[in-house]
Amino acid sequence: MTSYATEPGLLTGDQKIQAAVLESLAEAVNHRRWFAGMATPYLGTHPIEIGSGLGDYAIEWLPHVERYTATEADPERLVDLKQRFADDPRVEIREMLLPTDEHGEHTALVSYNVLEHIEDDVAALRSMARLVRPGAPLVLVVPAFPIAMSRVDVATGHWRRYTRRTLTDVALAAGLRVERMEYVNSLGFICYFITARLLGMSPKGGTMMHVYDSVVTPVTRRLERRHRPPFGQSVLAVLRRPT
Repeated sequence: MTSYATEPGLLTGDQKIQAAVLESLAEAVNHRRWFAGMATPYLGTHPIEIGSGLGDYAIEWLPHVERYTATEADPERLVDLKQRFADDPRVEIREMLLPTDEHGEHTALVSYNVLEHIEDDVAALRSMARLVRPGAPLVLVVPAFPIAMSRVDVATGHWRRYTRRTLTDVALAAGLRVERMEYVNSLGFICYFITARLLGMSPKGGTMMHVYDSVVTPVTRRLERRHRPPFGQSVLAVLRRPT
């Protein structure tokens, strides 16, 4: 599979950071499975994912659905997605930029680390709501806390980071009902704040990512099964389109 992570000599500084983020997420298997599990109960038979990237979350969700629609705005990643799922007739790959006037009847919508990339997030959420049937869930993950805004955020095109309150305000302005709104990955926030915000480091794969994913992620997951944290690296939201 090709992606602009495979040709580092051709990338700008910001693109290198973007590619490093995607590669590090691909390596973080425990983290991906943990976060994928947050949305699995809501998927239904035919969900749509907004911003599928390289398709790593789609791989986790496919065993739980009958059909799956993956979307991407970046043309190069769209090609990668089509190549990756070319042999799976259950998967439809579509180009999609938000806001959009398109309508759909999907059983759920999932969108991880996408909304922060869109300037008009209220219009984007309204667009997402039109893609699912009335009463269906929208499961979102977005980066948390403006205080953690770093060069990585800027380089990867983030307009903002959210709190539970600000994301709730956006959801209500978009006409959606809030079912869940909580912080997740508290230890990840501490690690990110130190490395990216204070030290200015970019994500890296390899040994550091392996240690983080094999030690920090399982500990955080166990802790947060028992206690909802007061802060986290991300905000998890489950919203509903009104019936």
